[in-house]
Amino acid sequence: MPRMFKGLLVLLLFLLAGDAASAWLHLPLPGNVLGMLLLVVGLRTRLVALEAVEPAADFLVRNMALFFVPAGVGVIRHVDAVRTWALPIAAAAIPSTFAVLAVVGWLQQRADR
Repeated sequence: MPRMFKGLLVLLLFLLAGDAASAWLHLPLPGNVLGMLLLVVGLRTRLVALEAVEPAADFLVRNMALFFVPAGVGVIRHVDAVRTWALPIAAAAIPSTFAVLAVVGWLQQRADR
C-alpha cells in the first residue's frame, strides 16, 4: 500500500506542476493536460520510474467510474438546461468524439511504428 501512496504523491505533484506552469505562463492549455504531458516526458526520459506510479495509476483506472458520479449528478440536477440545449450539446459532442477517436488512433499508429 505505501507504494500506491508514493505513486499518488508523484501523480499529484505532476498535476500541481502542470497547473502552476499553465497559470504562470498563461498557456491556453489546461493545467491537468500540461501535467500529464510533463508526466509522459518524465516517464519517457526515465526521470520518473514507471514502477513508482504504476500502482496508483492502476488503482485510479480501476475506480474511474467513481469520477463520473459528480458529472452525472450535475446533469441530473440541471436536466432542464440539458433539455433546452440538447441539440447544440449533441452537435458539439458527436463530431468532437469522432475527432478525438481519429486523432488518438492516428497517434497510436504513429507510436507503434
